Amino acid sequence: MDAAAIRRSLHRIAHEIIERNHGVRGLVLVGVISGGDHLARRLALILSELEGIQVPVGSIDASRHRDDRHLRPQPPGPGSQLPSVTDATVVLVDDVIHHGRTVRAAIEALIEHGRPRAIQLAVLIDRGHRQLPIRPDYVGKNVPSRETEVVEVSLEESAGVDAAVILEA
Repeated sequence: MDAAAIRRSLHRIAHEIIERNHGVRGLVLVGVISGGDHLARRLALILSELEGIQVPVGSIDASRHRDDRHLRPQPPGPGSQLPSVTDATVVLVDDVIHHGRTVRAAIEALIEHGRPRAIQLAVLIDRGHRQLPIRPDYVGKNVPSRETEVVEVSLEESAGVDAAVILEA
């Protein structure tokens, strides 16, 4: 995906969110650090422009809740920064969904901060190979991939360019 394809996907996801939720009142967007947080801010901006209402946005650090944290270094960073999620419909945003483990950890971390009315999932890329029964509500692009491949998303905010590519591991 190039920058234009990413932009189109985010606009399509925004329209689907509005349609499914009958507007944006009561919505909170929460991006999974890192990558999903940038996309959540972009989606919040698009939703606010379309609906004329500011959409609260935050970020969640799921690293403490991962089942493989003993295998990964803990990322430095500011950690979770969330608006109130209690009684809100939270749209959890991530760049790529693969096995579903990061999403599971993010949901667990989110629930530590309050009790949402509902949690929906938006991802830029769904590459399949799920190991947990988790399915996104909104998908920018389904990308069939082999388990040995890596889907890498680069975003302007962190890498200076918007692109998504498939690489051999």
